[in-house]
Amino acid sequence: MAKITYIEHGGKEHVVEVANGLSVMEGARDNGIPGIEADCGGACACSTCHVYVAEDWVEKLPAKDPMEEDMLDFAYEPDPVRSRLTCQLKVTDALDGLVVQMPEKQI
Repeated sequence: MAKITYIEHGGKEHVVEVANGLSVMEGARDNGIPGIEADCGGACACSTCHVYVAEDWVEKLPAKDPMEEDMLDFAYEPDPVRSRLTCQLKVTDALDGLVVQMPEKQI
């Protein structure tokens, strides 16, 4: 399990424990956290699970693959360094303490 902090655009924080093997997106969905729509259900076919990863976590995460890079082009105000799709981040013990912030909206 990893404790992950999801921060809504308005600043409200949700700290939840997410089971290893799930994605960060599934953790948000399963805990009713607003701001991550996940329209494609985790198939990396949209950008509605876009978040900004806390700066101190950017280098700790696996690199973006080309499909994630392509989908981030469709996200709302993507940041070239901090933007990630939560469906592509698999939870392990190494993600304990991860902090992500939702954008103003998902598109």
